[in-house]
Amino acid sequence: MSGKIGAASKAVAVVTSKPAADDLDRSYLLRVGENVRQARARRGMTRKLLAQASGVSERYLADLETGSGNASLLVLKKIALALDLDVGDLVRDTPEPSVELALIVQQLERLGADDLVAARRLLTERFDGVVAQAQRRVALIGLRGAGKTTLGAKAAQQLGVPFIELDREIERAAGMELAEIFALQGQANFRALEYQCLKAVIERFDGAVIATGGSLVTSPKAYDLLLSYCHVVWLKAAPQTHMERVVAQGDMRPMADNPQAMDDLKAILDSRSALYSKANAALDTTGRPLESALSELLAILPMDIASGI
Repeated sequence: MSGKIGAASKAVAVVTSKPAADDLDRSYLLRVGENVRQARARRGMTRKLLAQASGVSERYLADLETGSGNASLLVLKKIALALDLDVGDLVRDTPEPSVELALIVQQLERLGADDLVAARRLLTERFDGVVAQAQRRVALIGLRGAGKTTLGAKAAQQLGVPFIELDREIERAAGMELAEIFALQGQANFRALEYQCLKAVIERFDGAVIATGGSLVTSPKAYDLLLSYCHVVWLKAAPQTHMERVVAQGDMRPMADNPQAMDDLKAILDSRSALYSKANAALDTTGRPLESALSELLAILPMDIASGI
């Protein structure tokens, strides 16, 4: 009997959650439609002119602008081109950025890579005031198997500062393991918790060695915080080395039912390399004995850290 009650309650949960999901979908379609309407109005284009310029019918545009139409990406691309916008401008689900922010972004987009680095440094110095503090913590980034935990713990011991594994802090805050967080709360909630835990660690410790999760660099907000308040070191290794170390730790998940595991690992590494390269320094641990890698890690740290915080 209890099984039937449990099944019934699950059914009720599914039924009652559907209208909420439908409302969210409807709200989003209205937002996209309003983005299109505002962009068209700002350019002084009638719906007829936009239809001629984009090749999308007036009727379809009317449905889209009133939230009745669910346009494909290709249709949105045609409309965006006609409005001289990026598709992202039409599908955003947040308020439109201020004029000042839009102008600043335009200025930054004209800068080269080196100038962007300088601009970010100037903004950090001017508005965050964290330049001195940024050099008092060491943060290790990189894929699993690069040596963040092993080297991080040893380095912290040598420097006389706490060693913090950010993933463990996240699990403690959530009261569950990482896999459960992703499964039950989703990517967005995990990233919010990751940022909160990183912020708490930075506020608590003036000096520390922090081992981060491999994907933290894909979160702009968390990665900016890390780069602003820590001396960041990218621990890198050859893909085969990453895989061998993870398996040696007893974790067979990367290989389970996935004959393309190595190809997937290489793709992840390639997609994140540009992000990892924003670190203050890099250390390749491939084929390196622990003591050798540790000596080099300590050697590439700024003098005020290496001499003891």
